[in-house]
Amino acid sequence: MQQFDLIIVGGGLAGASLALALRDSRLRIALVESQQPRPALGWDARVYAVSPVNAAFLESIGAWRHFDASRLTPIRAMRIFGDAGGELEFSTFEAGVSELGWILESSLMACEFWESAKRQSNLTLFCPAKPAQLEFRQEAALLTLSDGSTISAKLLVGADGRDSWVRQAAGLAAVNTPYGEKGLVANFTTEKPHHNIAYQWFRDDGVLAYLPLPGNRISVVWSTDDEHADELCALPPEQLCDRVSEAGRLALGQLQPLTAPAAFPLRLMRVPQTVAPRLALIGDAAHGIHPLSGHGINLGFQDAKELAALLSVAQPWRDIGEERFLRRYQRARREETVLMQTATDGLRRLFREAPPGLRSIRNLGLNLTNGLPLVKNTLVRYALGTL
Repeated sequence: MQQFDLIIVGGGLAGASLALALRDSRLRIALVESQQPRPALGWDARVYAVSPVNAAFLESIGAWRHFDASRLTPIRAMRIFGDAGGELEFSTFEAGVSELGWILESSLMACEFWESAKRQSNLTLFCPAKPAQLEFRQEAALLTLSDGSTISAKLLVGADGRDSWVRQAAGLAAVNTPYGEKGLVANFTTEKPHHNIAYQWFRDDGVLAYLPLPGNRISVVWSTDDEHADELCALPPEQLCDRVSEAGRLALGQLQPLTAPAAFPLRLMRVPQTVAPRLALIGDAAHGIHPLSGHGINLGFQDAKELAALLSVAQPWRDIGEERFLRRYQRARREETVLMQTATDGLRRLFREAPPGLRSIRNLGLNLTNGLPLVKNTLVRYALGTL
């Protein structure tokens, strides 16, 4: 049996970034992942909006400087439209910053993290490998892999996504609230330049976002009812382009297909307890939010950053798997997670489930906020991670 200080189950963005953040630590780390990430063919339809504070985190772990600069897109402004004339706009000029965030392809980050992980001296990769059995003993967590081998560590971190095998094996509860919606994602080329502006429309049929990609390209995320999402996915490419162009009020002219559409189910997921003796959860294993804010991956990166900071300063005599020690991480991450879950769920309900009589009020709220620089500045600072 191989012994480590830390086992990370899940080599996705959150799990891999945690491993990289501990590259200079004294910890012996094992990373268990079922398959190595691969670069997308063409443009990856799954993209993330990375906030400046998390771009700084990725720079601190040595990853950001290795990203292909031609695939990164800075966001210079964001325009948000209500369903009855409301409008709210944020810009770098008003905020006094150079970028509101960056749009990055998921596969771009995943592949770079993996390449860095392969060069990390205190990290052992188990890939392809799947967990089969988990046992918590007083002094260590024992993980049996599908090939029958066993590894142990003082602490095991579950970073294996929303349907976390680790969370279920440990008996930690997850409270799921299905939205009855899917997030449709696809990439398009645009007739007009986007000028590094991100767009978002709150519509009767869901929330539509245009996210800028390099050149005259955008990534689209349309959160809509299951039936509508399935209908859109089944359309011929030309008809889908027409529907998405019209739904976006032809803000960027006529769209042309760049990638095929895909849809994934949306749900709110709350995990009341994210630590236990010898165990901590990060990323989507620890929380799930509606994608309208684009903050899902930012929460995961901040989980990794906070846990890595705690583990890095632990004295050699400290038992890093002790629950009382791990509660520091849980307390540090609870406020932001709950705030983002409440805010995104509340916005969705306001525009999707509120009585028709509130339509004028919610749109008036967008317009009022747009005219209050102090309030806008506070919202921007929170989105940037500087509050």
